[in-house]
Amino acid sequence: MAIKFQYNKTALQQLEKQLNIRVRALPTIKNKESALRIEVKKAKDETLRLEELLKRKLDRYNNMVALWGEFDSTLVAVEDVELGVKKIAGVKTPVLNNIVFATKPFSVFNNPKWYLDGIALVKEIASVGIEKEVFIRKMQLLDRARKKTTQKVNLFEKVQIPGYEDAIRKIKRFMEDEDNLSKSAQKIVKTRQMTQEEKV
Repeated sequence: MAIKFQYNKTALQQLEKQLNIRVRALPTIKNKESALRIEVKKAKDETLRLEELLKRKLDRYNNMVALWGEFDSTLVAVEDVELGVKKIAGVKTPVLNNIVFATKPFSVFNNPKWYLDGIALVKEIASVGIEKEVFIRKMQLLDRARKKTTQKVNLFEKVQIPGYEDAIRKIKRFMEDEDNLSKSAQKIVKTRQMTQEEKV
């Protein structure tokens, strides 16, 4: 990254200030990135666990597939999904607080007695499925934030900090050269004055 600067003390001070800000911020950003990496892994592991649990529950559902033809699917429905928000390393992520199911009344005497178990199984499958979707969304949000943070770390480490250091080095060399030139010029003037005084 080509940093624009002027060869003077003011520019040098501004560049040093910007460099110090980035050097101080870098460890914090690195910590955030590693925390996000860990949280993404946890969310991914939980998603895989819920995927496996959902698969097992659906297998249980499929074992009774012949009975499900008799089941009234309008008996149970998801009425509301209550979500909360939890901040993880500065990223707002969804948290599943509650799932509200609406169950229609039905006659236990006029329907098969396994209907109660069927309703419970449908609720379990829906709960696991919804929880899995919440964790997928959480994982996506955390992963996007992790990628942005990684880009920022790379920008600071590989582009901005070396760029500022290079610019500061160039300004210091220029100022040293300018100082040396003025000292040399003063010596030359002084030597000429001394030689002229000696001639007189």
